[in-house]
Parts: sequence; C-alpha cells; structure tokens
Amino acid sequence: MASTNPKSYDPTPGRKVAFLGLGVMGFLMAGHLALAGHDVTVYNRSAAKAQAWTGEFKGRAAATPREAAAGRELVFCCVGNDEDLRSVVLGADGALAGMQPGAVFVDHTTASADVARELSAAAAAKGVKFVDAPVSGGQAGAQNGLLTVMCGGDAAAFEAARPVAMAFARAFTLLGGSGAGQLAKMVNQIAIAGLVQGLSEAIAFGMRAGLDMTQVLEVIGKGAAQSWQMDNRGKTMIADKFDFGFAVDWMRKDLGIALEEAKRNGARLPVTALVDQFYADVQQMGGQRWDTSSLIKRLK
Repeated sequence: MASTNPKSYDPTPGRKVAFLGLGVMGFLMAGHLALAGHDVTVYNRSAAKAQAWTGEFKGRAAATPREAAAGRELVFCCVGNDEDLRSVVLGADGALAGMQPGAVFVDHTTASADVARELSAAAAAKGVKFVDAPVSGGQAGAQNGLLTVMCGGDAAAFEAARPVAMAFARAFTLLGGSGAGQLAKMVNQIAIAGLVQGLSEAIAFGMRAGLDMTQVLEVIGKGAAQSWQMDNRGKTMIADKFDFGFAVDWMRKDLGIALEEAKRNGARLPVTALVDQFYADVQQMGGQRWDTSSLIKRLK
C-alpha cells in the first residue's frame, strides 16, 4: 500500500522525470509523481531506500544522479543541505553531467540562497535551467500531496515544472529570480520559530495556572490567537508528544541559514536568534529528532 494519501491529480501529459533524494519528504513526493502517471527514475545515496521506493511505486532506481537524470525532461531533488546538494548536482556523477540542454532541475532542498545562485549558474553553463523551490507543509503535506512550494528562477523553467510539481503541491509560486525561493523559505522558518515559542509559553503558563488547556485552546483558537501551530500541535504539546513532524535538528539547520543570511543583508533577528538557542537546549535534552513543538519541554 502506498505511503502517500489518495489525491485527485490534475490531468497533465506524462513526463520523463527523475527524483534525487528519498528521505522523509522526497520518498513521498516522488511517489506522487509516479501515481500521477509520470515516468519516474529515482536516486538515493542509500540504494536500499531506492529499492524500497521501487517496491512501492512504479518506476526504476539509478545508481548515480547522472544516470537518473539522463534523458529526463525534469529532475527534482530534495536532500539535506548545501553540500549534499552540490554532491548530487556537480561532478562526473552529478545530475548536470547527465542532463540534456533544455532540461529543468528543480531543487526542493532547504538550502542557502548562495548555493541556489551557484548551481543556477553551473546549470546555465550546460544549457540547463535551475529552479530553487523549497517546500513547506512537512511530512503530512508531502503525504497528502499538499505542499506549498516557494520558487526562484527563470519564468519559463518555472512554467515547465509547475504542472508536474502540482502532483505533490497545492501551491507552486514563482517569487523572483534565482535564490528567491530559498529566501522565502527563510521568512517562513523565521515566522514559525516565533510562533512556536509564543505558543509554548502560553500553554506552559496556562498549565501552571491550573487551566484546562485543551479547552482553552479550543476557545482562543477561534479568535486572534489562532494559528496552524495551535490547530495542529497545541493538543500534542499539552500531551507531551513530539514523535512526529519536523525535527529540531532540521529546524536548527534552517534557522542557521536564515541567521547567516541576516548577517549579510543587515536584517535584525533577535527573537529568531534566541529561539535557535532554545532549540539548542532541546538538543541537549536529547530532542534532536523531536518535533519542533518540543520547545515547550524547556518550560514544563
């Protein structure tokens, strides 16, 4: 049985695509591409994960990114960080070595704006288009095919990728030139960091005050305090459950990227810097893989 949830796919001609990186997100995103009728070749650093994917979905596994990308019209990617991204794009076995002129590389990794611009230039030198396209929506969004995708790059490349990417997205939006998608993802993570800390403080305060916080959240969730975090994480925060969702280690990576960018552009991020250190405390508590809502653990 497929790991993805049923989705009604918009009719679009089947395309020859590749997907590099079959982690928590990539495995599901590549699955939606296959279920939508595209011809999918996958690559993963761990071959066992690629074989697991081909056992669940229709498609084939390749031994290298170059082999996966060969003859593909679109190459999608979702790996861990800047260096992981360079390792699957560049070099003799990298995707660019196998891509044909006119093909489009769409990167869903949350990475720096600098690496997006660097790889866009490397792709252009080979006649390939590059779109930086980090996602928001977490594992649930990937499972349901309802990710929000923030894109930067060439408009024509974006338009070529959009109908295919809608297999795993509910929104796929071009926000500017190369790097704009990554910068928008930084905005997203900055906003979330402050929201989760505020919600953590509110719930911890209410519990110490002796309130039934499940009832309180149901009430204030109908007013100005409402947020996605409150709706989807409030009850589990009260219940001290953090074994799902977006991991603390990943959030610290993302916030580190945002803080480095802020040093370059002069933005002031005092709350973000503070919450980043709070997440470091959670890591010290053994919560590296806990959901980001585990900030409340510091306060209980």
